[in-house]
Amino acid sequence: MHTTSIAAARDAHRQATDLSLTSPQPNERRQVDSAAVARATRELLIALGADLDSEGMRETPRRMAAAYLELLTPDPFSMTTFPNDEGYDELVLARGIPVRSVCEHHLLPVVGVAHVGYLPGERILGLSKLARIVEHFACRPQVQERLTKQVADWLSDQLDPKGVGVVIEAEHSCMTLRGVQAAGSSTVTSTLLGALREDARSRQEFFALTGVYR
Repeated sequence: MHTTSIAAARDAHRQATDLSLTSPQPNERRQVDSAAVARATRELLIALGADLDSEGMRETPRRMAAAYLELLTPDPFSMTTFPNDEGYDELVLARGIPVRSVCEHHLLPVVGVAHVGYLPGERILGLSKLARIVEHFACRPQVQERLTKQVADWLSDQLDPKGVGVVIEAEHSCMTLRGVQAAGSSTVTSTLLGALREDARSRQEFFALTGVYR
């Protein structure tokens, strides 16, 4: 797709700090063309038989395009870390981080929460960045399994902690609104690395604090 001011503006706000934000996916710096998205959305709605001349739907292609661009474009942020001067070696856990994404198979919403924790090494992470990294990987067509692993792998690679744990609980509209229409169902995925995977007591503490066993 063609380059637009959206991608340029986001790159302009990106600032360097302790760690640079990189992604394991080669298309991380993807480019979007908002005008082309609006045109394609209009064609899709016309093909579906929508009356775009009606007052209520006249602006729907633009609004729909803007909504998907918002869902699929993460905000820029810098990964802030600090020296672990006190030698803190217990679990750091952020619970209930909002997750919003779209499934890559139907482009329908995925909504839920993430629980992200780590056992610090030489550095600790600014707590808000745990939410930022979840948003970063969620703002693209996703599958929950990949999203869970991407968050854990990125924290492990960039922060070098003694252990990382990520649990995501989410409801998939592609499962609740269509097909089997399993309303109220949710999907739980987890990735454990380092001590949180290898040490039974640390693993049990992590899952207990996330509330997964409730």
